[in-house]
Amino acid sequence: MDSAEGLPESGLYPIRTVASLTGVNPITLRAWERRYGLLTPLRSDKGHRLYTHKDIDLINQVVELLHKGVPISQTKSYLNQQAPQEALEGPWPDYQRRMLNAVVRFDDQSLEGAYNEALSLHPIDMVTARLVVPLLQTLGKRWASRAGSIAEEHFFGAYMRNKLGARFHHEASRARGPRLVAACLPGEQHETGILLASLSVMARGYRVVLLGADTPLAELRDPCRRTEACGVLLSGSMIPTDEVLHRQLPALVQDVTVPVFIGGQTALQFNDAIVAAGAIPLGTDIPTALKRIEAELVTHSSAR
Repeated sequence: MDSAEGLPESGLYPIRTVASLTGVNPITLRAWERRYGLLTPLRSDKGHRLYTHKDIDLINQVVELLHKGVPISQTKSYLNQQAPQEALEGPWPDYQRRMLNAVVRFDDQSLEGAYNEALSLHPIDMVTARLVVPLLQTLGKRWASRAGSIAEEHFFGAYMRNKLGARFHHEASRARGPRLVAACLPGEQHETGILLASLSVMARGYRVVLLGADTPLAELRDPCRRTEACGVLLSGSMIPTDEVLHRQLPALVQDVTVPVFIGGQTALQFNDAIVAAGAIPLGTDIPTALKRIEAELVTHSSAR
């Protein structure tokens, strides 16, 4: 808790606790309140926002509507109606178009404007799943078909690395929960995936020890022990070598004695080998991955 105010026993929660419980960051919660009147939190004597259980339920309902494609501007009208049964496209195609056009023009200001707008109104997990990941896939396809260039991918990668890196350090100064050690698989040079995953777990209250790109698996044991980490989070989009997959990964699982999670395209392509090594494949869907991480960590903690 940030202070003695808003203890759970009182049924009132400060904004940082609500952010941890719902995965919606404080900036977005305040935007929902100011722009759309979705929330009307109480205030403490010092003016801090305090939320009830009912507020938390409402936030979760809004997130569910957003996942179904309902624009944030329309969620209020849906809350007292039956939720739509069919998924809608929502604002994401427009955001993707705006950001792709900005990348093609190497226009960092337009890129910044579209990304910041999306992030101010939606949870980071949703922005990642609906905007960043599809855009990365589009850029990869453009390069493969020769419609685009490596320069476009590098431009967007550099932008995201700087943007996410700054956000990571901001969130790290506030995190107070258990630690996870996070790194890219050996040979993986792109840090966007591990940064996105790290920010998502930090939104759930975890602290992250980030080791970055191309990390030898044998180097993970000491950081885990020194920080008393509750798990290891790895990310990759490339084809791992047999040495990594069949020797180094099983050895890591034995050495660290905490759950080892692997996300990204590598986890999709080599699911069976990862399971055989004793690690836990997560795939590319971050909301699903977060549920799996939390469930596995609870199970592991209970078994100790």
